[in-house]
Amino acid sequence: MERPPVFDPLSRPVPSPSPQMSLPPEPPDRLPVPRELTAPLGYDAVGIPGAHGERIMKGLPRVGCVFADDLRWWWIVPAGSDIGVTWPPTTSYAVDARVGPGAAADARRRDPSWSGPRPGRPRLIHRPDGDSPYTPPIPLYFLACRLAGSTPHWSLGVGA
Repeated sequence: MERPPVFDPLSRPVPSPSPQMSLPPEPPDRLPVPRELTAPLGYDAVGIPGAHGERIMKGLPRVGCVFADDLRWWWIVPAGSDIGVTWPPTTSYAVDARVGPGAAADARRRDPSWSGPRPGRPRLIHRPDGDSPYTPPIPLYFLACRLAGSTPHWSLGVGA
C-alpha cells in the first residue's frame, strides 16, 4: 500500500487544498482552521492523549475542529481558555494553537512528554457542521479532568 504524500511546508509547489478542506496559509507551527470557519475570538488548542480522543468526542455536546498527531488529539478552543483554570497534567495547552517545532521549547516546559519535532504534523480529523471551529472549553475541561483523575480547579481571576 502506497503512503500518501506528506506535506512539507518548505517544498515547492504547495499542493492545492480541496474545496471542502481549504486551509488558509498559516505559520508552519500553527494549526490552521478551515478558511470557511470564523474564529472571531482567536483560538488556542488543547492537546489530550490520543487514547482518550474518541471517548471525549462522544461526551461533548458540540465538537469543533479536532486535529490529531501521533500522540495527541488537539481540540480548538477560544483564545484564553486557559485563564483561571488549571488543565490536568495529562493535557497540553497551546496558546495560538502553536503545536509544531516552533513551539517545542514552550511545549517542553508545559508537557514533559514532548520530545521535540514529531514525525507527523497534526492533521484535521474533524470539522464542525456549523461555521465555528470551537469546541466548548468548559465541557472539554471537565472531561479532561475526569479522564485524568484530577479535581477541576479554577479561580475567578478577580483583582490585580
